[in-house]
Amino acid sequence: MATSKEFHDYIIENLQRAGIVSSRKMMGEYIVYYQDKLVGMICDNCFFLKPTEKVLQLLPDAQRAYPYEGCKTLMVMVEEVEDRKLMSLILNEMYLELPEPNKKPKKRKQRRKKRC
Repeated sequence: MATSKEFHDYIIENLQRAGIVSSRKMMGEYIVYYQDKLVGMICDNCFFLKPTEKVLQLLPDAQRAYPYEGCKTLMVMVEEVEDRKLMSLILNEMYLELPEPNKKPKKRKQRRKKRC
């Protein structure tokens, strides 16, 4: 089951109260970024965060699950997205733990000349 647009908007709206959050649609689900660092996913109308050390400390009782079939990482399911203070703390701490994103320059597609 793909994530509904309404659920996606609800999660992103709540997270944006904590800072600069964006998402990218991928195969009916969404990848979530905080200040350009991948922090989690929205899959099957559930919100998941990467299991960083701080996430595990701040959400010790949160359920762990695989966001999609074939996923190799057991992620943390988050239900407290409306708790602005908690989400701000989690996202800021995650930002410090996560590696810098790879900023490879995009390759420009070369246009082929039409042959007459």
